[in-house]
Amino acid sequence: MLFSSTLFIYIFLPIVLAVYFIVPKKHVDFRNAVLLIASLVFYAWGEPIYVALMIYSIIFNYFMALEIAREKKRGGSGKINFVFTVIVNLFILCFFKYYGFLMDNINSWFNLGIRYSALSLPIGISFYTFQALSYIIDVYRGRVRAQGNLLRFAVYLSLFPQLIAGPIVKYRDIETRLRKREITFSSFGQGAERFVFGLGKKVLLANNLGALHQAVTALSADQQSTAALWIGIAAYTMQIYFDFSGYSDMAIGLGKMFGFDFLENFEHPYISRSVTEFWRRWHISLSSWFREYLYIPLGGNRVTVPRHMLNLMIVWGLTGLWHGASWNFVFWGMYYGILLILEKYIWGSGLEKLPKVFGTVITMILVMIGWVFFSSPDLTSAFGYLGGMFGIGSTAAFNGTSGYLIKTNAIMLVIGLIFCGPGPYDSYKKLSEKVPVVPAFTILLIMILSTAYLVYSSYNPFLYFRF
Repeated sequence: MLFSSTLFIYIFLPIVLAVYFIVPKKHVDFRNAVLLIASLVFYAWGEPIYVALMIYSIIFNYFMALEIAREKKRGGSGKINFVFTVIVNLFILCFFKYYGFLMDNINSWFNLGIRYSALSLPIGISFYTFQALSYIIDVYRGRVRAQGNLLRFAVYLSLFPQLIAGPIVKYRDIETRLRKREITFSSFGQGAERFVFGLGKKVLLANNLGALHQAVTALSADQQSTAALWIGIAAYTMQIYFDFSGYSDMAIGLGKMFGFDFLENFEHPYISRSVTEFWRRWHISLSSWFREYLYIPLGGNRVTVPRHMLNLMIVWGLTGLWHGASWNFVFWGMYYGILLILEKYIWGSGLEKLPKVFGTVITMILVMIGWVFFSSPDLTSAFGYLGGMFGIGSTAAFNGTSGYLIKTNAIMLVIGLIFCGPGPYDSYKKLSEKVPVVPAFTILLIMILSTAYLVYSSYNPFLYFRF
């Protein structure tokens, strides 16, 4: 079930909210029970068979955390149980996500013909597995106490607002909210507003930009041109931002409506002056997870230069692999690892001296090149697309198709570019303070336009479902 669907917006969410607020606020665990049931129904809507996997993950991690805590309380280290728990979590993730990828490569490398049945990817497994791992690691480190209430832990691991696409929530960030939370008319309204804005970004911007990118990738060889391919990847660059940040906005808004405060996941990444800054602003919850639970334990940057370079390549190789079971994702991650090394040790200081606009332009060109690997089905397609972008081969620089794409999509591309920056949002806040009716009018307008689009259009993908 998508947040950006009429089923969710007009049936599922109103029913869950109604039942949730019928329960008196002093009975937090009854409200938790409502959220748990709603989350399992939400998850089962798309993958009924994998609800059992999620329930197993909840029960397994709940009891293993308690056992680790008991062992540490008795004076032991808890290390054996900790390592076992981490291995089991990673095994489940790798089996369901990378089994097919591994078998394909074994067959290819050793010229074998081993037959296997492809497994469908459990929705959100990458996200809730990382949440389980962060909880287990924090319990082992003594940063949080093991949760003794199974219901509260189950809500933490299955909470539907951020279940399928994040942001990745650390247990310590919502521990207090699991046992006590206040919801006011003001906070609920802020959550609803955030949800609607995210819906607008997803439906009105991402979907239309995605249709443009899809049209470009569908062009035949004689229709393609360098200009058309740049238009296509520019559309994808904005699509994935509005798609994912829009979903994060909806998740943060939903969380606030139910009394939870999730951390921000995006901070206008396309205004970054460097790749390092870009990754401070893009998918913040994932970047911070890898930094805290992998990069720093490896030694971070407090090591020799060669070791630091190795640490960066390990982290970014795994970041790429986390996004998908394909070599183009691994290459995408390694690409960023190399860029960050070059920025750190070679051209970073020079980039900082450039005027801001030049730094941003250079960064965005590098990011767009990266999105080619991310959006392509395989490495061969990615390199072919990149070659066309830079005029390698028989691709024309500009043709009639390019002109048509610019003529019919210029306004949408300009609107997308404007909304990638903070300007429209800052202007909205200032205007809302001066004219109190602006928020209500804006929310109503976005809801009407988004609903109309959802009713009359069949194109409503969500890119991060596959991760």
